[in-house]
Amino acid sequence: MTIQGKMTVKKENDDIGGRKKWTSCRLMETYSIRGFCILLNERRIEPLEIDIVEGRIAARRVVPPETCHTYLLPGFVDAHVHIESSLLVPSEFARMAVLHGTVGTISDPHEIANVCGLQGVEFMLNNAAQVPFHFFFGAPSCVPATTFETAGAALHASDVDQLLRRDDIWYLAEMMNYPGVLSKDPEVMAKIAAAKQHGKPADGHAPGLRGDEAKRYAAAGLSTDHECFTLEEALDKVAAGMHIQIREGSAARNFEALHPLLGIHPEKVMFCSDDKHPDSLLEGHINLLVKRALNWGYNLFDVLNAASTNIVQHYQLPVGLLNIGDWADMIEIDHPEKFNVLRTIVRGQIVSEHGKSLIQRIRIEPVNRFEANPIRAEHLQLPVTGSTQHVIVAHDGQLITEHQSIQSPQTMYFEANTTDDLLKLAVINRYHKAEPALAILKGLGLKRGALASTVAHDSHNLIVSGCDDESMLLCINALMENKGGLAASDGQQTLVLPLPVAGLMSDAEAWHVAAEYIQLDQFAKSSLGSHLRAPFMTLSFMALLVIPHLKLSDLGLFNGDQFRFRPVYD
Repeated sequence: MTIQGKMTVKKENDDIGGRKKWTSCRLMETYSIRGFCILLNERRIEPLEIDIVEGRIAARRVVPPETCHTYLLPGFVDAHVHIESSLLVPSEFARMAVLHGTVGTISDPHEIANVCGLQGVEFMLNNAAQVPFHFFFGAPSCVPATTFETAGAALHASDVDQLLRRDDIWYLAEMMNYPGVLSKDPEVMAKIAAAKQHGKPADGHAPGLRGDEAKRYAAAGLSTDHECFTLEEALDKVAAGMHIQIREGSAARNFEALHPLLGIHPEKVMFCSDDKHPDSLLEGHINLLVKRALNWGYNLFDVLNAASTNIVQHYQLPVGLLNIGDWADMIEIDHPEKFNVLRTIVRGQIVSEHGKSLIQRIRIEPVNRFEANPIRAEHLQLPVTGSTQHVIVAHDGQLITEHQSIQSPQTMYFEANTTDDLLKLAVINRYHKAEPALAILKGLGLKRGALASTVAHDSHNLIVSGCDDESMLLCINALMENKGGLAASDGQQTLVLPLPVAGLMSDAEAWHVAAEYIQLDQFAKSSLGSHLRAPFMTLSFMALLVIPHLKLSDLGLFNGDQFRFRPVYD
């Protein structure tokens, strides 16, 4: 890419929701760039010189092909992501994501809202507005996610309506209470009605819904779904009029099951990550999905539309697509066959170049809510009270769990059995003092020690699983002391990654957080024995009640099919 023009440095740009947007990236007031342009709307590739004036595309001219050496295309947008799951605040997420060609995200601040309510949403908006990156936040629809767990806040229909009135809130975030949609719960329907009233899309979340139920869910006004785990389910939802967001995150990965949609209904496909830990974000983002899809032989334009155009058009986003008058939001790659990102440009600003992020760190003022106290060993005792014990079975790469019933041991209290991979699982209320809820987990694969986290979807109470009570206690009390974070212990050594922002995100620099997380992750695998791709991410979803079949909240073992509690033993 050849760049010519006049460079100026602007200290601030007050154009996003009335907030100051500070930057020290390479910003050119007027310049031109040249390359083979992949024009998605026109489905053609043409050698062009593009004039950029004050961040927008002012003109395009055809140039000789021999003067172009790289390719230009619209920047990528993640169609559904919880920034909090990266363990990074938005500004740090942006610094890393732009290296992979990402220029924007459809961001659901659901996680921090469950901890800090509207204060948490404001934190995300304020932090995000200070860096050159397109963050499109939604109004969280399910805070708390269910009435079967303790959250730190509640957003009612009136709160959601107030959020949706704002210019910096772009959509109603995923409606996880699909039973409430199907039963026409008044509070649920009021939130969907508010999105319709304000002319903003409503995101869905309906794992496993098929046929008539999928039609009824879509007909209520839900336009997307990122929870499909079979192609048949996705096709049912497409038939009902929904867009399918193919997800590849740190734990949940559905590309292998759903990629045929790119050949069947390419106009209905969007790429997303949903939840992405910092080690995964370090390796790549939406660009990895693009590469995989191209390697499968799918049409270049269809694949790139799933990473940009389909999302921009569905959510009506002010993100450029290389058209005259658009914002200059684009990436430069070496060649579509290799797809190495060389530069990323957001609103005319060069935000990454040759593997280096040009977005500078900003000051972070943490918010949090953490009132829990240390516990004692007796709090972790799980009495064996019946001949059958009901076990949560986790699967690598899936949010959905199995419910397994097996014979109880002939002991007074449950003890971990590493041979059969049966570990103790506990969820501890982090918002006020309460007794831990206990259950049995299979699939985490620990051979010794314990893992704990205050990232425990969706209410983010403290979750811990381990082979012995002593290691579990070490992890629990370390997180109590830090008021949130991730911890791993082998009984002798305890590693902690503090997360002072709502117990969900670090206030440290992105690459430092990634390095600390990688150390924890490797400790969980090499020292403690977990075979999972992302053991901490998998653990965090064992409290996610809205995904079947069996989960644990701070109030007890929960049957996600029947939406009710059940005893561990009977």
